[in-house]
Amino acid sequence: MFLMENFEVKIGYSFKNRTYLETALTHSSYANEHHIKNNERLEFLGDSVLSLIVSENLFSRFSDDNEGDLSKIRASLVCEKGLFELAKKIGLQEYIKLGHGEELSGGRNRASVVSDAFEALLAAIFLDSDFETAKKWLLSLMEEELKTADEKPSNDYKTEIQEKTQKNGKGKVTYELISESGPDHNKQFSVSVLVDGKKIAEGMGSSKKEAEQNAAKKAMELL
Repeated sequence: MFLMENFEVKIGYSFKNRTYLETALTHSSYANEHHIKNNERLEFLGDSVLSLIVSENLFSRFSDDNEGDLSKIRASLVCEKGLFELAKKIGLQEYIKLGHGEELSGGRNRASVVSDAFEALLAAIFLDSDFETAKKWLLSLMEEELKTADEKPSNDYKTEIQEKTQKNGKGKVTYELISESGPDHNKQFSVSVLVDGKKIAEGMGSSKKEAEQNAAKKAMELL
């Protein structure tokens, strides 16, 4: 209880229903060991809440930028690395509940683990309060990043390949999970990227997002 209260002080938000917070901080490796809910459903919701808040802010902040530019700026802010840096501001990695194997393998400082927990935390705040409260909390935390957002180079290869295929008159870019291997604390994902249903390249990573970006990067090199 003390740890949760301490964390609430750090993030500047007190939960009415602390169950949301407990779940947001519970990695699948810990959940599997203790037979409780993990934070993956909250992560799913948090990803959408995050995208909407950042998109709305950038739409207002950069009124002269086109859709492609806004997509690149947003990608640089909500990418795995960007969320990892935001999470470290509030010491989120210290409070994530990890299974024994994940802890020993360095999961507490793994960007994929911490960034997913950050999205879950945002969803938890949203569910415990409302959209405006979640928005105020996130934008306050991201204030410096948003000020310099248009100065950051983008490493969002998924956006780049989408723009390139559209420019060349081609169609839909999709991603398919080829395989998932390894224990919870050391997962490896293999993903293929397809353009109009035709496989272009494959990529691997410790998360699906990382694997998709690596696949898109390879596809960009080929195209």
